Amino acid sequence: MPERRAAVRVLDAVPELGDELSDERLDGARRHALAATIELSPGLWQAQASDLGEQGGYGLLVVDGLMTRDIVLGQTTASELVGAGDLLRPNDNEGAVSPVQFDIAWNVLEPTRLAVLDRRFLIVTARWPEVAAAVVRCAVRRSHALTYQIAVGHMTRVDSRLLVLFWHLADRWGKVTRDGIVIPLKLTHQVLGRIVGAQRPSVTTALKTLTDRGALNRAADGAWVLHGEPPDEYRRISEPHHRVIDPDDLAEDDPDGDEPL
Repeated sequence: MPERRAAVRVLDAVPELGDELSDERLDGARRHALAATIELSPGLWQAQASDLGEQGGYGLLVVDGLMTRDIVLGQTTASELVGAGDLLRPNDNEGAVSPVQFDIAWNVLEPTRLAVLDRRFLIVTARWPEVAAAVVRCAVRRSHALTYQIAVGHMTRVDSRLLVLFWHLADRWGKVTRDGIVIPLKLTHQVLGRIVGAQRPSVTTALKTLTDRGALNRAADGAWVLHGEPPDEYRRISEPHHRVIDPDDLAEDDPDGDEPL
C-alpha cells in the first residue's frame, strides 16, 4: 500500500521546475509550491483515486525512484521506464473501452516517491506560470522518450537495440567513473526485453555478445557499466536529419497503380 508522507517543497525536490525563474521569484515559488508525497515500495502498484489528491490538478510527479508502466496486450507486454521528473496520470486508462482492449500495470522497481500535484498545487503556483510550463515539459519529455524507444525497437539486431538503449539511459541516469559510465538501474533481462521489443532469451544472448565485445558489463550490485564511445547506431539516431519531403512520399498509392488517392 502507498504510504502518505508530509509535504515536500517541490522545487527543491525537482529543481528543474524552477529553471526559468529569476532568483527573486524562485525564492517565493520554493516556499509556496508544496505538495503531499506518496512513497511506494517495490512491487505492483494499483493507483487509487485518493492518490491524486484534489481533482483538477496535473497528476503525480516522480521525485525519485524507478518504475515501469507495462501495457499488456494479449500475450505481449511492453514496458516504459519511469523515473525522476516524469509526470504520471495513472488513472487515465482507456484500455477497457478500447476496440482492442489492453491492461496497464505499474511495477515499482525501486523505492519511489511521488509528489501529488493536485488542484491546490495548480492554484497556488498559478502566479508562477514558468512552473506550469516546466510541468508540461516533463510530460512532453516523457512522450519524446517513448518515441525514441519505438525507434530503438525498429532496429534489426537485438544487441544494437540494447546498446543504443543503454547509451540513452546513460544520458539521463549515468555517472562517469574510472571503470566506465555506471547506470545505477537494476534492470532484469525480462524488463530490458519488454523495453526493446525482444524475448528474454534473445536479450540474454545479446547481452553476452556486448559483454564479450567489452561494450558493457554488469556490476556486482546489479548496475550496468558502459565502456568506450557511443556506437554508430546511436550517432545516426541522435544526429538531426533535415530533408525536404517530397509530397509524393506522403501520398497513398492506389492498389491498381493509378493516381494517388
